[in-house]
Amino acid sequence: MGSNQSWVTEFVLVGFQLSAEMEVLLFWIFSLLYIFSLLANGVILGLICLDLRLHTPMYFFLSHLAVIDMSYASNNVPKMLVNLVNQKRTISFVPCVTQTFLYLGFAATECLVLVAMSYDRYVAICHPLQYTVIMSWRLCMVLAVTSWVFSFLLALVHLILILRLPFCGPHEINHFFCEILSVLKMACADTRLNQVVIFGTCVFILVGPLCLVLVSYSCILFAILRIQSGEGRRKAFSTCSSHLCVVGLYFGSAIVMYMAPKSNHPEEQQKILSLFYSLFNPMLNPLIYSLRNTEVKGALRRVLYRQRHI
Repeated sequence: MGSNQSWVTEFVLVGFQLSAEMEVLLFWIFSLLYIFSLLANGVILGLICLDLRLHTPMYFFLSHLAVIDMSYASNNVPKMLVNLVNQKRTISFVPCVTQTFLYLGFAATECLVLVAMSYDRYVAICHPLQYTVIMSWRLCMVLAVTSWVFSFLLALVHLILILRLPFCGPHEINHFFCEILSVLKMACADTRLNQVVIFGTCVFILVGPLCLVLVSYSCILFAILRIQSGEGRRKAFSTCSSHLCVVGLYFGSAIVMYMAPKSNHPEEQQKILSLFYSLFNPMLNPLIYSLRNTEVKGALRRVLYRQRHI
C-alpha cells in the first residue's frame, strides 16, 4: 500500500439522498412495511409450529423461508431506518462486513430453499403415490441443512476475499446498507478476483437453481394438463402458481442486479432492487404463499379457537 493509503475504520452510507421531509415519510412507510413483514412471517412460523396438520414437507420448507425473510430484513432494514432520521450515517468496518456476510448467506439460502420447495411440489404432483416415501423427513432435513450450511460457507468465501483487500478513502458507500458490489468499490486494490467469484456464485446459486425450478415446473405443467378432473387441475395449478410467482420475482431481480451489464443498472436502480429484497419480498412471501392458502387459514382459525377456549 502506498503512503497515502490507510485502513478505513468506518464507512458512510449515502442512502437515498432525498429531502428531509421525504426521508421522514419514507421512515414511517418503511417502518410499517418492516413491522408487517415481521408479524406476517412470525404468524406463519407460529402456525406451522402449533398446528399438526401443517407438519408436512411443504410447510417445513415454508417455515425456513419465513425465518430467512425475517432475518434478511432485520439485517438490512433497521440500519436503513436509523439513517433516514439521522444525519450521521456511519457504520464501522466490522459491522459493515458482517452485514455483507449475512446478506449473502441469507440470500443464497433462500435460493436453495426455493429449489427444495419446487422439488417438493414436483414430487407431490408428478409422483403423488410415492410422495411420502420420496419426501421423507430425513430428506427434508438434509435439504434444509445443506442449504443453510452451503450458503454460509459460500458467503464466508466472499468475506475472506473482502478482508484481504485494503480500503482507503473515499469511504462513502452509495447504498443504504453494505451491499457487496458497493463495498468493493471502496477498495484501493484489484478486485477482479472478487468479481469473478461473484459471477461464478451467481451462475451456481441463481442460474443453476433457476434452471432446476423451470425443469420441475415444466414437468408439473405437463402433469397438470393430464389431470382429467377440472377441480383437480385447478387445485394443482393454484398450489404451484404462488411458488412460481415468488421464484420469478426473486430470481429475476437478482439476475438483473448481479449478472446484467453494469450500464443497465445504475446505482439508484441497485438501491431499488435491494429495497425489494429487503422489504417487499419478505412481505410478499407470506401473502402469496400462505394468507391465500385455505390450509393456513384453517390453521389460524383453529389456533384462535383454542386460545378463546383456554
